[in-house]
Amino acid sequence: MPLHRLDTGWSCSRCAATYPVTHGVARFVSSEQYVGSFGYQWNTFAKAQLDSANGTTRSRDTFEEKTGWRVDSLRTLRVLDAGCGMGRFAEVCADAGAEVHGIDLSSAVEAAARNLSHRSNLSFYQADIMNLPFADESFDAIYSIGVLHHTTDTRKAFLSLTRLLKPGGRMSIWVYSTENRVRFGGEVLRLITPRLPKSMLLKACRLAIPLYHAQRVPVLRTITAIALPTSLNPDPEWRWLDTFDWYSPRYQWKHTFEEVERWFTEAGLDDVRRGPVAVSVRGTRAA
Repeated sequence: MPLHRLDTGWSCSRCAATYPVTHGVARFVSSEQYVGSFGYQWNTFAKAQLDSANGTTRSRDTFEEKTGWRVDSLRTLRVLDAGCGMGRFAEVCADAGAEVHGIDLSSAVEAAARNLSHRSNLSFYQADIMNLPFADESFDAIYSIGVLHHTTDTRKAFLSLTRLLKPGGRMSIWVYSTENRVRFGGEVLRLITPRLPKSMLLKACRLAIPLYHAQRVPVLRTITAIALPTSLNPDPEWRWLDTFDWYSPRYQWKHTFEEVERWFTEAGLDDVRRGPVAVSVRGTRAA
């Protein structure tokens, strides 16, 4: 899609379409499609996981653990955040000196823009990860943390990103592991919870917060583990967010290291490596 920036938005020279910029976000889709829960979630918890707001390095530490990259290595690089949410990892990369382009299909991108669009090295777009408005070989680095497994097809979403990677560029993703079916449980509950009104589910997830304390009691640990994600964060708001994040999405696929490594090989990426947490994998496009 050959795009040109206008004063009021973007235009495509090939198809003559125009795309507006509203509230600091370039809009390439007209709706949130199947990810409305994330728009609701991240506009509700707009700053909970933002390092600059909570005074921690949790998001920075998580970024380095799940991508296998040192953030300092991104300085001056053009980076794509594929599924930026409210901007927690985009902020980390921007702080390191990268030129960051954050995309999200949901209205979560509006929270990211409110949080971070005052920074000159950050841009945000509401767009479909399967059909992004960027030229081939546009980015030095691409990452997607906890997002691709919430699309209609994780593999297809991953492969749609790889064309955007420059020769010599690197890519890293983290998706849910098949082990989560045992660790988190709650699969039966998820047959119901994504269909509930978001406000109702949010309230129910808040009521579940005290149950996390029951996990400290051995006799209750197995019972609570069936219904709750393993959020060990001491912050009640963070646990509330994690619980809603687990039960609200329409799609939530799980994968193995071997499966994801095959995708990297299929995309022609080299030096494919596993990260320390399941399932994180990274690779590089040959120069």
